[in-house]
Amino acid sequence: MSASSLRIASYNLQKCVGLDLRRRPDRSLTVIAGLGADVVVLQEADKRLPPRPAALPHGMIEDDGWQIVPVGTGGHRPGGSLGWHGNAMLVRPDLRIIETAHLELPGLEPRGAIRVDLDTRIGTVRVIGLHLGLIRRHRLLQVAAIMRALRDLPHLPTVMAGDFNEWGSVMPLDTMAQGLRFLPGIASYPAARPVARLDRFALSDELMALDEGSYLASPARVASDHLPVWADIAARG
Repeated sequence: MSASSLRIASYNLQKCVGLDLRRRPDRSLTVIAGLGADVVVLQEADKRLPPRPAALPHGMIEDDGWQIVPVGTGGHRPGGSLGWHGNAMLVRPDLRIIETAHLELPGLEPRGAIRVDLDTRIGTVRVIGLHLGLIRRHRLLQVAAIMRALRDLPHLPTVMAGDFNEWGSVMPLDTMAQGLRFLPGIASYPAARPVARLDRFALSDELMALDEGSYLASPARVASDHLPVWADIAARG
């Protein structure tokens, strides 16, 4: 990773419960640290039932040198939610948080997305974190809702990252996300023997991907049922 690029990662934590059925937030943080990322978009970062307390404790995250982006209703209360509908974002201290927001998404299941505008070494970048639904029709509606929300904002170079839950062709989502293009993607699910490219990135035209990959080092294959994925991005021109 060069000084003129930014590494963004996406990781479905599965509430820090590994394939051994043990909840080990310390293990999840070991994987996150190994990514070498500047920005980490998380899914299933909170426990399932209201008030949805954080599965990954705030203090442990901050002790590891991360900023927790305040995108949800839990704020920084001890034990409070990390984000919104399980979506959260961690950024390194040298990145400045400009603005944050969260979105409700349509569908039978409760779903949401988060938006964070960041001042980075490659310029101002907007990062959308999401975890889409299990039904394709709802996934299309959810991406459409995100794109409508973006059209009401001043344009910025944008990265959309998260668990898209898309087992088949990404083309329908790509068509719906006009102005963004999906990277080819890396198989990340299931972690023990990945075959599906559920965890992905899409970029606006001002950005390009220098490289992308999944993180395979121990304990990533046990810490969650998803492997984390990453992309090194840079500004065009």
